[in-house]
Amino acid sequence: MNKIIWTKTDEAPYLATFALLPVVRGFLKKGGIEVDLKDISLAGRILATFPDYLEEGQRVPDDLKELGELVEKKGTKIIKLPNISASVVQLKAAIEELQKKGYKVPDYPEEPQTEEEKKIHERYQVCLGSAVNPVLRQGNSDRRAPKALKEYVKKNPKAAGLPLRDWEKDSKAHVAHMEKGDFFEHEQSFTAERDMTVRIEFVDKNGNVKVLKDNLKVDEGEILSSTYISVKELKKYFEKEIKDAKDKDLLLSLHLKATMMKVSDPPIFGHAVTTFFKDVFEKYEKEFKEIGVNPNNGLVDLYKKIEKLPAEKQEEIKKAIEESYKNNPDLAMVDSDKGITNLHAPNLVIVDASMPVVIREGGKMWDKNGELKQTKALIPDRCYATMYKEIVEDCKKNGKFDRTTIGTVQNIGLMAKKAEEYGSHDKTFVLEDDGIVRIVDENGKVYTEHKVEKHDIWRAYSAKDIAIKDWVGLAVHRAKVTGFTTIFWLDNERAHDREVIKKVEKYLKDYDTEGLDIKILKPEEAMKETLKRFRAGKDTISVTGNVLRDYLTDLFPIIEIGTSAKVLSIVPLLAGGGLFETGAGGSAPKHIQQFIEQGHLRWDSTAEFNAVGATLEFMEQKEGHKKAGVMGRAVEKAVSTLLENEQWPGRKVGQLDNRGSQAYFTLYWAEALAEQNEDNELKEAFKPIAEKLRENIDTIIKEISESEGKPADIDGYYFPDEEKVTKAMLPSKTFVSILEEYLGEKVFN
Repeated sequence: MNKIIWTKTDEAPYLATFALLPVVRGFLKKGGIEVDLKDISLAGRILATFPDYLEEGQRVPDDLKELGELVEKKGTKIIKLPNISASVVQLKAAIEELQKKGYKVPDYPEEPQTEEEKKIHERYQVCLGSAVNPVLRQGNSDRRAPKALKEYVKKNPKAAGLPLRDWEKDSKAHVAHMEKGDFFEHEQSFTAERDMTVRIEFVDKNGNVKVLKDNLKVDEGEILSSTYISVKELKKYFEKEIKDAKDKDLLLSLHLKATMMKVSDPPIFGHAVTTFFKDVFEKYEKEFKEIGVNPNNGLVDLYKKIEKLPAEKQEEIKKAIEESYKNNPDLAMVDSDKGITNLHAPNLVIVDASMPVVIREGGKMWDKNGELKQTKALIPDRCYATMYKEIVEDCKKNGKFDRTTIGTVQNIGLMAKKAEEYGSHDKTFVLEDDGIVRIVDENGKVYTEHKVEKHDIWRAYSAKDIAIKDWVGLAVHRAKVTGFTTIFWLDNERAHDREVIKKVEKYLKDYDTEGLDIKILKPEEAMKETLKRFRAGKDTISVTGNVLRDYLTDLFPIIEIGTSAKVLSIVPLLAGGGLFETGAGGSAPKHIQQFIEQGHLRWDSTAEFNAVGATLEFMEQKEGHKKAGVMGRAVEKAVSTLLENEQWPGRKVGQLDNRGSQAYFTLYWAEALAEQNEDNELKEAFKPIAEKLRENIDTIIKEISESEGKPADIDGYYFPDEEKVTKAMLPSKTFVSILEEYLGEKVFN
């Protein structure tokens, strides 16, 4: 199938698509390859979910559902850009924007009362959190910093952008986690000995049984695990750490994953909010209940909801909040200038994006005065907090990393078939009463059982045997290709990991591993060993479960090359196709906001360029498409030239931005195709394009720069006007006219 699917997503990657996709389409058409566009944006998902609320001309196809079917077919190739993993706050903002534009989608009922509200609430669940990734990721992950970029940064560390700051010798920065009562402590796990159907049920104090989830299919060999976090212990932990931060004059910061762990982490975030502002929530409990304040949505929700109250009462509550700030430790800030704290909204608290910044900034985060201050980083659960704790302690002892000498840490991540926690949203529950939660099969046999209290958070998650077997094989393959020491980050003290370790040891025997250095270490020991090698300039492959995959593939690239947005992420699909992801989108919100305000887009599309190259390489290797291989190698050469000339986007107006960087990439890609001698047809096709672009590149860059320095009119954030976006992202008439003329079609329609 000579077709590549490109995904329309959100925020900065969405904007960048309007400049890059027409180029990719036009170029690849010369090689006989079609590029199709599918909408998996938050707004697109909302519209696809509620066709019955829309007028006929407003309805859109359910592209995510279609892609879910395509990833199960051989030959499917998808280039996936970062998309919003929506929090409730973001979902509601997107709904409001759509409604203002005449799309009569229903409001999101946070606390549904009627049957209709409950149905709407349920339908919206497919739009919240990581709705996209479990559908598309029907394979395991191979993520790494591109070799050319890694080598370039080693020679030119300033190319990595923000520098790694020194750690103070007496740094008090540290990671604080729960010592008891967390998910880690309570985990139970089993491996199914047969295909079965199980249910999750809650038994109250009187013996009444309520089925929380029924008809859950479990395959033979599948690992199914469950656990819970004690809210009583969680609150004690927050109280203790808030007091300790105050006593030691440390900046308090919270690090969770409320966007992905959309059922479990928002309440954990909410308990942090109510504990920090305890006096406020106790004093105004009655008012907050009446106006529907939901602490899970942070201070943003509180400030918005109190607008329903009389002006005097609003001011009284705001003063009480200010008093809480004075009595508590300083809070880490997301935006000091605007007074946006770490507790303002759950989608601003993203551990995989925030903890690497703590490492980069020498154990510090920004305070209310816009100054860096040593932080106490709260990561409640010990399943992964320990590995962050280890890297912080390593830096306190050994200082910052040196980008000119450190090695690289690649990752092979288990995520196929909705493996582990990120596929657990439909199996996570906030308990309404004291009782017992258990997993029971169709014959009444109990496999896991937890005694829980009201408000505790219980969840189950699984990993299928076929996914684990493929994961082990992918790890061995990368170990053989690279020769790197390969470490499985698995903890024998965790029930789930113990079951995984059994399978890893079993499936490793299926391969010739002679001469390979493959180890199994628990996360803190794996981090310790990896950092020892890392500082010595040695390269390592981390082989991890789904969550650690996400965390480590932000952490190490940000240390190594300054960003995780440029990471090469390849997912060989179990069905035989390929998913090519383009790095992380943690910085995407800031970038679109800057573009709207200043007309400057600092989003770096290097990851998109690399994904195009990797997809074309895949087409040559797996499908024998020779022209694709030629075009893929030309992409590699173009990216190398771009790096050598330091033509990536700058942070400020007046510097090169995304559109300028993409124009240079287009030039270098055309030149590489014109200069190669593998395919004469492509050579002749791209000679005139390359010559015309080279002749006019200065004019093109000048026309792009002249569009900067003023607000960009795109009419929206979640659902912009696409004609206006096209105009804003393609401001150079010279660039547009050259490509339209020499590619022989109106590619910018």
